Amino acid sequence: MGPGLLLRVHGLLRAPGLLWGRCRRAFSVRADGLLLRQLFEAKSCTYTYLLGDRATGEALLIDPVLDTASRDAQLVQELGLRLLYAVNTHCHADHVTGSGLLRSMIPGCKSVISRLSGAKADLFLEDGDILTFGRFALEARASPGHTDGCLTFVLSDHSAAFTGDALLIRGCGRTDFQQGCAKTLYHSVHEKIFTLPGDCLIYPAHDYQGHTVSTVEEERRLNPRLTLSCEDFIKVMNSLNLPKPTQIDMAVPANMRCGVQEPPS
Repeated sequence: MGPGLLLRVHGLLRAPGLLWGRCRRAFSVRADGLLLRQLFEAKSCTYTYLLGDRATGEALLIDPVLDTASRDAQLVQELGLRLLYAVNTHCHADHVTGSGLLRSMIPGCKSVISRLSGAKADLFLEDGDILTFGRFALEARASPGHTDGCLTFVLSDHSAAFTGDALLIRGCGRTDFQQGCAKTLYHSVHEKIFTLPGDCLIYPAHDYQGHTVSTVEEERRLNPRLTLSCEDFIKVMNSLNLPKPTQIDMAVPANMRCGVQEPPS
């Protein structure tokens, strides 16, 4: 397999020649050489995740933010990694993605997003696609409901899932704009995320309470929204009356263009 190969094999959980770790706890570098760094952008309370293979140096970023793209690029360089992908879990409404800037700063880096997002990128993913970096791989699971183009990225040993806005720690993404649908989100989480092993770590795209990581079992038992019936979940989501995200008018159009903002008129 070539570096950073995208395997369009639906339902594939184990690929020949890839090494699957067995660690089931939060980690910085696993015993098998998988590196994970959780980075934070304070304005939008966004988590960006750097994953890398220590042996080969290949790496990817999940949900980079424009405001902190230079920080992320510097960390990649300091750790001696080669960034293959800047990956978006969906078209965010509360910040501008850093994927466009990162691909211009780092030769060989490609921007990635779901094909169903309608946004521009170098590489489009569908449900079941596999992204590899070195000896490791992520499976893309379609998890719409917050937006049509939401993806959850699952390490192929099912030890961790990067859930974007579909599943937050003790919460979930809102469903009142950007093709949102509460019923769709409920089924996405229950069918694509809650079916993972209970000790699978949950890493969301945002947190507003200071939490950094959860597990599938915790969220199955303790998530106040997603432990409801589907009918009651829909009622709760339809009655949230949340304020409009402050950056939405600027962020969504820019993110549809891979983070490129229109010059002021």
